[in-house]
Amino acid sequence: MDECDTAILAELQRDGRQTNRELAERIGIAPSTCLERVRSLRARGVIEGFHAEVDLAAIGRPVQALINVRLHPKVREAVEAFRDHVTALPETLAVFVVSGGDDFIVQVAVRDTGHLRDFVLDHVSRHRNIADVRTSLVYDHIRKTSVEVFPPGRPSPPRTTRPAPGPRPPDDGRGR
Repeated sequence: MDECDTAILAELQRDGRQTNRELAERIGIAPSTCLERVRSLRARGVIEGFHAEVDLAAIGRPVQALINVRLHPKVREAVEAFRDHVTALPETLAVFVVSGGDDFIVQVAVRDTGHLRDFVLDHVSRHRNIADVRTSLVYDHIRKTSVEVFPPGRPSPPRTTRPAPGPRPPDDGRGR
């Protein structure tokens, strides 16, 4: 990964539908070079694909939830069986196999809270090896659609932290 690859990735994440000629022009390289670079990024697995972003409400699935699942026993077969089961369900958006108190966090999108209840009772809680299930409704889902890529050998840009807004400490009379 170099600066050219990084620039290509940033542009493709901004607009994955632009033509190779437009992409090359924005990056400042020849179209043939650009095409070769994009093909190389795909061949190396850096670019995994191009996807359409879907409005869940527009397709009748406006309610999202996160379902935390704990299994017992925690054996490979149980983890893989549950992972495969829940991943195959059409309501499932994402499956995270995690460490800590839970074994999974499953993100789903459903029609309404009744559909969510039925999903949890019929597809999650009934699965063998379930020890505990907790469901949280998602009020807002803010998803980043791009990831900043840093070329190797170059440190990440410094983070600027801002103090939390709030009352200032009283002035001690010495300007401090």
